[in-house]
Amino acid sequence: MFDPLRPRASLRTAVVWEVLKDALEHRAEAAGRDALDVLDTGGGTGNFAVPVARLGHRVTVVDPSPNALFALERRAAEAGVADRVRAVQGDAHGLFDVVEPGGYDAVLCHGVLEYVDDPAEGVRNAVGALRPAGTLSLLAAGLGGAVLARALAGHFTEAKNALSDPAGRWGDGDPVPRRFTAEQLTGLVSDTGLRVGAVHGVRVFADLVPGVLVDTEPGAMDALLKLEAAAAEQPAFHSVATQLHVLAERG
Repeated sequence: MFDPLRPRASLRTAVVWEVLKDALEHRAEAAGRDALDVLDTGGGTGNFAVPVARLGHRVTVVDPSPNALFALERRAAEAGVADRVRAVQGDAHGLFDVVEPGGYDAVLCHGVLEYVDDPAEGVRNAVGALRPAGTLSLLAAGLGGAVLARALAGHFTEAKNALSDPAGRWGDGDPVPRRFTAEQLTGLVSDTGLRVGAVHGVRVFADLVPGVLVDTEPGAMDALLKLEAAAAEQPAFHSVATQLHVLAERG
């Protein structure tokens, strides 16, 4: 469902998309409905919301940025799914000021926990929006990937700082407010009562491989995508992934 003309973007989203697409298919089968109600918190310009809507589902996107929501609406219109995408201005902290609790078959919480003041509250709110037997898709920045990237770039002190910093930051110039280990993320989810179904490492190699190699070497992109998919399911690679994806279910 992602644009084949944007191969580098596919590297960043392919693993999560395949897992999410399968999860939505299973949820629809279990619910006995073709169309699900999906909430995308922090969904921005619709990187996931628009492809989900193209599958036939109804998607509500909550994001604090009016510019991002405007871009989302334009993107949805261009994809022919404007009638299945609803843009709502809001954030994870005040989620139930703008959407109803318990109203969604699936909730996407991608790239949100890094930026909220209270990650535990962010997860609780996402879970609170789920219907019984609903599915949560949680994506957040991984600590190990940042440490590895700084070290490979020769910034050894910053790599060590990230390891010892409670928020996983490598310094004052770090653009990411907070990073997580797989254990931290699954703990946040389990504390809400949800059952963790799968954990995937995302962008294990993609951010480390030279772009010129991927863009010019015949077959390199396809091979790297397959490698990412194979490594994503291996727990050994979770500790060095740029992002971590947790899929969980209620009930």
